[in-house]
Amino acid sequence: MDKDFLEKSKWKNQNKQYLSKLQKFLDYADNIKDENLRTLIISQMLKCDKCVTNIAEDIFKELINKKLKMEDK
Repeated sequence: MDKDFLEKSKWKNQNKQYLSKLQKFLDYADNIKDENLRTLIISQMLKCDKCVTNIAEDIFKELINKKLKMEDK
């Protein structure tokens, strides 16, 4: 249930606040004249985003597992 559940829920990509902040970041990045610098900055931000996403999903999994264990008792 865990990985498939998280992928199907699309929890992050349906979050309006997240999407708004991401769009604002990309709009700002578009104004960077140096294409190499712009690419590096966007790439690094996406790596950070992936890291935070993985941390959040691990927390979700842990909470789901704790809830399931409590229901079994």
